[in-house]
Amino acid sequence: MAKRAAPEVNAGSMADIAFLLLIFFLVTTTIEKDKGLLRSLPPIDDSQVEPPIIKQKNLFTVLINRNNQLLVEEEQMDISDLRQAAIDFLDNGGSTNAAGESCTYCQGKGLADSSDHPDKAIISMKHDRETSYEQYMDVQNELVAAYNFLREREAARLYRKYYPNADKVFTAMLEEKEKNQYSKDEVLNERIETVKKLFPMKLSEAEPDKN
Repeated sequence: MAKRAAPEVNAGSMADIAFLLLIFFLVTTTIEKDKGLLRSLPPIDDSQVEPPIIKQKNLFTVLINRNNQLLVEEEQMDISDLRQAAIDFLDNGGSTNAAGESCTYCQGKGLADSSDHPDKAIISMKHDRETSYEQYMDVQNELVAAYNFLREREAARLYRKYYPNADKVFTAMLEEKEKNQYSKDEVLNERIETVKKLFPMKLSEAEPDKN
């Protein structure tokens, strides 16, 4: 009696199925993003220009020691007070900027021993090699939050009428720019740059000492 031939499996559509599965996993899989600090490095300057002389009163020093203690202007401070201390320094408006212009929008006390102008104010941060990453990030967040607070205040003063329902005007402007990133809105970009120039983020980080 003749043996029956084994039926062949139709593998013609296996490639299509594999391709569909590949697309499915690519669409549904989420990839974790590394978290870090968004910083723009200054351009390389080959010119031998002498750095400008910075007055001590225009420098706000923040140090985190190896025990995660916060020292601001050489005095120990709780991190909950850091943001307001940075705001008071940046918003002091004690004198004039490099062009001899006074800060007409500053709301600080105008102390003679604090920053002359937001354009001159520099925050210098330094940490120890044994400083914990959590404390380092917390301090960074508080300093950036000080800049954001002042920028939000000025954005609301200048452009609130364009964002009447927004809780934070400057944040709304940035979100609008991100939403329309492929279409250049020159007016919006100019407004954002105007706010940034009122309180430029001059946050300097010194390398930890070698032990």
